[in-house]
Amino acid sequence: MAQGSRLPAEARRRQIVEAAARLVLDQGFLPLPPERLAEATGVSKALIYGYFPDQHALFNALMARQFAALEAEGLDAVSRDPSFETAAMGCAELYFRHVCAHGPVIHVVLRDLYMARRLDPKVAAVRDRVIRRLARHVRRDLHLPPDETVAAITLVTTIPEDAGRLVWQGDLSPEGGLELCRRLTAAALAALRPD
Repeated sequence: MAQGSRLPAEARRRQIVEAAARLVLDQGFLPLPPERLAEATGVSKALIYGYFPDQHALFNALMARQFAALEAEGLDAVSRDPSFETAAMGCAELYFRHVCAHGPVIHVVLRDLYMARRLDPKVAAVRDRVIRRLARHVRRDLHLPPDETVAAITLVTTIPEDAGRLVWQGDLSPEGGLELCRRLTAAALAALRPD
């Protein structure tokens, strides 16, 4: 289809979000230059603003799509496992595979100050539901105080995130990245256990 061709509204919206994801990964930080987004999408800036009144709305749509993909891949079910190790390892492997396939979009958007306190509550609820489940496991099984619990989850999450990014960039094979992710995550969980 030619650039600027008429697309149904949902298809055009999806096209803009996909272009934004590619640009976020390419640029590595937010916000995106509107001209660059328009060029990558093949539409005018005005049309983009017709779908997304500001870039916060665009990045919330992007995050909603990323978290919907994670939910479709089984994140919610994996995080419900009653065994802490099984839940943590399952979430790590699932997130690793997601980052391998889609790049570290979630990391870039959630860590950028541009989105601080701008994440849509519905999007945040998906992320927070899984984190709360893991936090309950950590507090119950590892007896860590709340601040250390949050720090532990944040630090352990970087393992599948960075291993997946290395695979996505072509610096690691998928098999090697998965094995490294599993070993490092297991070691991190073991290190958190009280002596």
